[in-house]
Amino acid sequence: MSDHSDERATMIAAGDLQEFAPRGREHCRRHPSALTLQLRRLQPASELCSSDGAAGLVGSLREVTIHERQRESWQLRKGVSDVGEEVDYDEELYVASNMVIWSKGSKNQASTVYKAFTVDSPVLQALWCDFTIPQEKSEKADGSDEIVEKCICILQNSCINVHSIEGKDYIAALPFQVANVWPTKYGLLFERSSSSHEVPPSPPREPLPTMFSMLHPLDEITPLVCKSGSVFGSTRVQYVADYTLRIVFLNAEPSIVMTYDTVQSLHTVWALRRVKPEEQNTVLKFSEQMGTPQHMATSSSLTAHLRSFSKGDSPVGSPFQNYSSIHSQSRSVSSPSMQSRSPSISNMAALSRSHSPALGVHSFSGVQRFNFSSNTQSPKRHSITHSPNSTSSDSFLIPETEPIVPELCIDHLWTETVTNMREKNSQASKVFITTDLCGQKFLCFLVESQLQLRCVKFQESNDKSQLIFGSVTNLQAKDAAPVQGIDTLLVLEGSGNLVLYSGVVRVGKVFIPGLPAPSLTMSNQMPRPSTPLDSVSTPSKPLNKHLGPLEEGVLLSPVPELRDSSKLHDSTYVEDCTFQQLGTFIHALRDPVHNRVTLELSNNTMVRITIPEIATSELVKRCLQGVKAILPKEVAVQMLVKWYNAYNAPGGPSYHSEWNLFVTCLMNMMGYNTERLSWTRNLDFEGSLSPVIAPKKARPSETGSDEDWEYLLSCDYHRNFESHPVAKALRLDPLEVLALKDDFSQSLSLDSSTLLFTHIPAIFFVLHLIYEELKLNSLMGEGIRSLVVLLVQLARDLKLEAYIDYYYRDYPALVKTSRQACIIDQVQTGFMHHPSFFSAEPPSIFQWLSSCLKGEGVQPYPYLPGICERSKLVVLSVALYILGDESAVSNEASHYLYKITSGQRKQQIEQDDNRCSFRHSTSVSSLAEKLVIWMTNVGFTLRDLESLPFGVALPIRDAIYYCREQPASDWPEAVCLLIGRQDLSKQACEGNLQKGKSSVGPVLSSDIPSGTESEEDEDGMNDMNEEVMSLIWSEDLRVQEVRRLLQSARPVRVNVVQMPEASDHEYIEEKENRLLQLCQRTMALPVGRGMFTLFSYHPVPTEQLPIPKLNLTGRAPPRNTTVDLNSGNIDVPPNMACWASFHNGVAAGLKIAPASQIDSAWIVYNKPKIAELANEYAGFLMALGLNGHLTKLATLNIHDYLTKGHEMTSIGLLLGVSAAKLGTMDMAITRLLSIHIPALLPPTSTELDVPHNVQVAAVIGIGLVYQGTAHRHTAEVLLAEIGRPPGPEMEYCTDRESYSLASGLALGMVCLGHGSNLIGMSDLNVPEQLYQYMVGGHRRFQAGMHREKHKSPSYQIKEGDTINVDVTCPGATLALAMIYLKTNNRSIADWLQAPDTMYLLDFVKPEFLLLRTLARCLILWDDILPNSKWVNSNVPQIIRENSISLHATELPSSEDLSLETLAQAHVYIIAGACLSLGFRFAGSENLAAFKCLYKYATDFLKCLSAPTASITGHYNLETCLSVLLLSLAMVMAGSGNLKVLQLCRFMHKKTGGEMNYGFHLAHHMALGLLFLGGGRYSLSTSNSSIAALLCALYPHFPVHSTDNRYHLQALRHLYVLAAEPRLLTPVDVDSNTPCYALIEVTYKGTQWYAEATEELMAPTLLPELHLLKQIRVKGPRYWELLIDLSKGTNHLKSILSKGGVLYVKLRAGQLSYKEDPMGWRSLLAQTVTHQNSEARAFKPEAISAFTSDPALFSFADYFCKPTVNMGQKQEILDLFSSILYECVTQENPEMLPTYIAIDQAVRRLERREMSETFELWQIKLVLEFFSSRSHQERMSRNPNRGLFMNSEFLPVMKCTIDNTLDQWLQAGGDVSLHSYLSGQPTEESQLSMLACFLIYHSVPTPSQLAAGGLEGSTNFSELLLKFKQLNMPVRALLRLAPLLLRNPQSMVL
Repeated sequence: MSDHSDERATMIAAGDLQEFAPRGREHCRRHPSALTLQLRRLQPASELCSSDGAAGLVGSLREVTIHERQRESWQLRKGVSDVGEEVDYDEELYVASNMVIWSKGSKNQASTVYKAFTVDSPVLQALWCDFTIPQEKSEKADGSDEIVEKCICILQNSCINVHSIEGKDYIAALPFQVANVWPTKYGLLFERSSSSHEVPPSPPREPLPTMFSMLHPLDEITPLVCKSGSVFGSTRVQYVADYTLRIVFLNAEPSIVMTYDTVQSLHTVWALRRVKPEEQNTVLKFSEQMGTPQHMATSSSLTAHLRSFSKGDSPVGSPFQNYSSIHSQSRSVSSPSMQSRSPSISNMAALSRSHSPALGVHSFSGVQRFNFSSNTQSPKRHSITHSPNSTSSDSFLIPETEPIVPELCIDHLWTETVTNMREKNSQASKVFITTDLCGQKFLCFLVESQLQLRCVKFQESNDKSQLIFGSVTNLQAKDAAPVQGIDTLLVLEGSGNLVLYSGVVRVGKVFIPGLPAPSLTMSNQMPRPSTPLDSVSTPSKPLNKHLGPLEEGVLLSPVPELRDSSKLHDSTYVEDCTFQQLGTFIHALRDPVHNRVTLELSNNTMVRITIPEIATSELVKRCLQGVKAILPKEVAVQMLVKWYNAYNAPGGPSYHSEWNLFVTCLMNMMGYNTERLSWTRNLDFEGSLSPVIAPKKARPSETGSDEDWEYLLSCDYHRNFESHPVAKALRLDPLEVLALKDDFSQSLSLDSSTLLFTHIPAIFFVLHLIYEELKLNSLMGEGIRSLVVLLVQLARDLKLEAYIDYYYRDYPALVKTSRQACIIDQVQTGFMHHPSFFSAEPPSIFQWLSSCLKGEGVQPYPYLPGICERSKLVVLSVALYILGDESAVSNEASHYLYKITSGQRKQQIEQDDNRCSFRHSTSVSSLAEKLVIWMTNVGFTLRDLESLPFGVALPIRDAIYYCREQPASDWPEAVCLLIGRQDLSKQACEGNLQKGKSSVGPVLSSDIPSGTESEEDEDGMNDMNEEVMSLIWSEDLRVQEVRRLLQSARPVRVNVVQMPEASDHEYIEEKENRLLQLCQRTMALPVGRGMFTLFSYHPVPTEQLPIPKLNLTGRAPPRNTTVDLNSGNIDVPPNMACWASFHNGVAAGLKIAPASQIDSAWIVYNKPKIAELANEYAGFLMALGLNGHLTKLATLNIHDYLTKGHEMTSIGLLLGVSAAKLGTMDMAITRLLSIHIPALLPPTSTELDVPHNVQVAAVIGIGLVYQGTAHRHTAEVLLAEIGRPPGPEMEYCTDRESYSLASGLALGMVCLGHGSNLIGMSDLNVPEQLYQYMVGGHRRFQAGMHREKHKSPSYQIKEGDTINVDVTCPGATLALAMIYLKTNNRSIADWLQAPDTMYLLDFVKPEFLLLRTLARCLILWDDILPNSKWVNSNVPQIIRENSISLHATELPSSEDLSLETLAQAHVYIIAGACLSLGFRFAGSENLAAFKCLYKYATDFLKCLSAPTASITGHYNLETCLSVLLLSLAMVMAGSGNLKVLQLCRFMHKKTGGEMNYGFHLAHHMALGLLFLGGGRYSLSTSNSSIAALLCALYPHFPVHSTDNRYHLQALRHLYVLAAEPRLLTPVDVDSNTPCYALIEVTYKGTQWYAEATEELMAPTLLPELHLLKQIRVKGPRYWELLIDLSKGTNHLKSILSKGGVLYVKLRAGQLSYKEDPMGWRSLLAQTVTHQNSEARAFKPEAISAFTSDPALFSFADYFCKPTVNMGQKQEILDLFSSILYECVTQENPEMLPTYIAIDQAVRRLERREMSETFELWQIKLVLEFFSSRSHQERMSRNPNRGLFMNSEFLPVMKCTIDNTLDQWLQAGGDVSLHSYLSGQPTEESQLSMLACFLIYHSVPTPSQLAAGGLEGSTNFSELLLKFKQLNMPVRALLRLAPLLLRNPQSMVL
């Protein structure tokens, strides 16, 4: 390529010249810290010496001061989008002083600053790095998905800042001075800067590692290990401690490092990988065999040093500078072999033990590192205590460290060979990896001192485990840069020329429009490029801007330039010129990204250019790929280079003519003379003739010539016009082209010496496969027509008759018979290389599919890997779906495909003609599912499906149609998108519909003055999801009513009538007393409100959570005067409202949904400033624990809160933390709780004064944390605590009941449901001990460590030796209930039987009977029945016989029985039984249970007003009524049942008399449960839920608001642990609004009922999931959807937890239930009502009701609406309307284009205008699909399946085609058919119809017929036999028979 003429011919035009300045520079000036930059400029100029000494910088103070220029740096990379799709822009990281600016942008997108960082000290380096976040050790299986964190790292002097894109910031301190940081695949790599005076250590001293890695900003910095082969072939593993090794390059994929050895001047390449365990051990134990204990002193000096920086001292200067002094004592005792060095690593010292951070026996304390530099030790001293202030005793230091384990290792791969003449400083200044056009990889490094670019070829070994490096090629270069986008590299030669190379093959010089080539003068202004580039040379910016003023610097620089001449626009060459020094020349290249690169010019401006693509048109790209794949690599590269030069010559072709250029170029390379081949000669290039084609220029002739006329006649335009209908209408005679001139009549021969001549057959075959591939993309029709012309020419010249015939059948109009052929000599044919895969029969994808559908045997179909991907996909999907072969897609090598490679390996093709029949083994549904899932796995999308031709796509659409009807609910999103179920795909891809809405609640700012309206509106219930609630309860306003009942933020109405005799003062007092009564109710409301608003709100992290005020004032009518309790007129109990505000805080906190984003800071941020609100905050903390957010609170803050000693805060916090850690046995929390429980502390510990309520909370906390674990020690302590005696000094004397109860509940939780199999606790006798606590008896001797405490009895309470049953009974009873929960253990249950004699009854408190009955029923769980008979069966006989019935009016008289005892026992036992009924059917909405409980509740209500009420006692009746109300609410939880609501409302209004705070609490809890979570939540009956509900609903209610004697009020909120989301809300996927849908729920069979289904109208609460088998969304209105719970409930659980959103999609022709409740307006209903139910009744306007697809609307609009004077178009309109109707009602609108395409094709055939047979093939495939066996079997197996295509449409079409072709045959077609079969030319007018006939009837080619020996046949039966092999259908044979038999009469058999 040396001669100049060739050089000129191959210039490559670069595009888009743009002035370049880093984006960050501009931003820097406008950045707030720009001021500091200005100040910095005033510093003295002494620092201005530039490091690289570039003379070119002088004199550029115009633009930027050198000072700033020297400090700024930037790097660019290809844009990375977050989503992962391809983006085409650059990202820039710009560094100036202490700022880093990250911007994104490109030539056609405005650039924007993405992030800017400012740090405290100057930035040394900034870089991008991806860290992998290590997963849990247990999951560390290889190939597990690691989370990648994309980060920016900013290196400063003493630390490195890491900022991740997610917004996490890390700062890692650096233990040494860093010279350089490199991003790797695993994390960061640091090079320690070796200070200049660090001498090479003599053998006794050990060097420190020089390279370190950090895998994550939170990990330690660890030294790098190196593994290298030594001379003897053994390998050595050691630290990288050689300071002469510098890293010059690091790459992530493949992960390699390149280093330079400054001593030996050699470059070495290493593989970087994670270290293996054995290598870690080698390094850590390196010197155990040799060396004295003395050496162990330094063993972990490194560790100590690296760790000590965490103590906060940042190293000043390098602490390692004099490190060698410390190592002075460590004489190496290594053997000689260890000392021997391998030449490949020069001074990497052999490591002895002193260097390994081994098992840190002796270690240096942090103190020592300060004397690293102060004490220079002489090598002779051996003592360890060599520094004056180091500690004397070593033993003290032992715990300081453990060894640092290295993480990464470098493996030696390659070292460049040593040459004789080696420059000292030949370090590579630039290294990159590039790929050549054929995919071979090169590692290139530029050695500037020798102006050389060295390229090393490397490749992966076959097993992919290592890289193999090849030979080095040197290119002369001043600078170089890779162009990754097109697999080339740019080289700047010494002469100033830019040359493009691919690998080491020169492609050509780059010509930059707008920049003079080196030889141009200033005077000769460049002409504007002919294409409108968005380049800099616009009129406003003349080009001289680049050339700059003539500065002395440039004039004086004597740069010797070897100038080449460059081709100018007017094709004259300007030769060397004297003013050459004046030009601007390229000085360096930088920042290559994709195919853009920046040129630094000699006048300090920079311009960015784009290197053009290798091809832009899809067709050319495909062909190039194919040809490249098939040719040997060297030939392929040469071919591509030639093409690239031709294509990118200056003023090259536009998009349209690219193909023409490609054809010409390719044919020239094959040896054609394209000038003399008529069709290529006429190809139009729009622009200059390409340099490859014609060196000679056409001589312009003024007169014109005959050739011009011929050119016109033979041009495409003329040909097209002749065939145009207008020409026929005008009766223009076709003009004949004159006889060819004599120079053409002689045949053309090929030049066999050209590059590609020998490969013509291979190239032809590959292009044919690409042609077949393009047929499968209906968008590439244009390309196919272009390609077929080339293929015909090649086929004709290769004399491939079968192929010519094949192309003729495809494109009869294009393939004319009289075309020029070029003769290829027989001799030359011998040279051609016929590849093994070449087949004589043309492979045809349509033919292959057709054979499959007909069930004939098929050969494997040839395909090119990576290029013919569609062919592969279609072949495999048909094999799977039609042939039913599941193995087709399961393994890689399929026997349906035959891979073609360029290698010469013969591939064996099995010739067995296996008839693939349809296999019956698999269920068909699974085939369709398999197909769809496989297609999404290979990345097939709907868009791909749309571009498949309709016949090929039909089987796939059929499978999709099938899957759409019955999809599985757990398919991935991509599959659902493919089958067109948006409802499912949306379900798969997204979580919560409410997130956006509810997160922005009306949050009030606190600075509104109190008393304004807005504050009063804040009742804490505004964030409920009204939309869903209005669907659930659509017929009334019950939700508003509940809000009214539960609001506590407004004053209450105090309505007292002033009696005439009462004084004003008395009246005021009376009003206040009344208010006090009402406040008992107000204070009880928040608990219920918390239930109602449960988990309904997502807080905004920047705002505090609004907590509504608890308003205890009143307003008295008529004047609305304020009534206040603080006036001092009446006595108000102290601290009355403190628990109420606690509950208020809990209620507010429980609004926060568990899915919200909350962190520790936000929790602390909510802490109130004023002390009055501390109780609310305590409640808020407890709520956060209950919804799981408290785990995010930092331990430090928890400690803070607890030390404050605020009782409420401690209670809330302890319960919250425990609830959040439910059942985890978390040690940290256990410690936290134990401090508050004296029994869990060691006996000797100091007695802490813990408030009693806090102890109770802590005990319950222990129960929660150890729930269900049966932890022995905990159980033992809790068992003892139930009966904890009062202490001597008044401790444990008050409220003992609640402590005992808490211990019992906690014990029950710890052993929850374990029953008799309590492992290892048999010696504790838990049940017996509990029984004793329940019924009394002597106290046992206290075992265990706490017996000392209980020696002396209490001085206050005399209990004696007996157990105080009143204290211990409730706890023990419930503990038994929970331990034996659901175990149906009769013996334990009998202990709990209510006593049945009067004597025994007198011993038991009636209240305890309630608990015993409840406990007994919970144990006998399965016996509970929802009827009153069962409830009464719990009442002992004596009570049943003698007690008053609940309705009695007069009292029976009895002497020996205490009626009072009996009556009380009766009501409590019934209440207990009813409560257990509530637990058993909690959240089930069981109708029988509801009726039974409702009956008892009304009975109790009547009883209250009956005269007998006084015997039972009002208080007892109220308690029982409250218990019943709670039971009712449990059963109907979340359902908002109206009858229960009425009961609650009735109880709400009762405020006087016996109604105390506790009863109000119970009633409003019932109301809250009824509307739990706004109807979204219900209760679960799992063991853990029952335990939580027992704590929350304990049936002894507080008497007043501060009463915690029997039960801690805070426990009332534990119901949250039993609530679970069970609301299923259908959401219409099109409108994204909640809607109604019919759902069918199938229950699993149980012992009580068989498997059953029930229909529910959703949105509805589902039953508990473990009871269900499956859930279906039922038709006909919505698409069916099945959620199968037998496979596991996780899928449904996740749906429910994300708001229960189930996406549904309306079927076409249906309206939603809201719009059309009865279903009378649907499309199908309408058509049935019309008498003429044909499609014409369908009005196009009506379509909007039935589909949401805009494409269908438009279709109806434009194609189905009649207009005026339609004429014959009416018929088409009707057809379109009926097609549309058919598609919409059959739910397959995607078939609309298919119907229309078939109809259009048939019409075209009827008009005989079919110029290509493509559509006919498709129709044929459609017909074959519907008659295929597999389809018939599917239909017969599943007859009620929807019709996929109208059954009447296809037969009509088929019939029309048959008629048209038969008419043609009779009207003279038989003549041309006969001449075709006998091989004579046919007349042109008949060609198209003939081709249609041949295709449609599958007529074999003449050569096949000849081979069949059909000539001599005499009758039809003979023909039938002979045609058997040709697979020709009989109906076609009937039409051919007359021609073949010559005499029609012999048809008669």
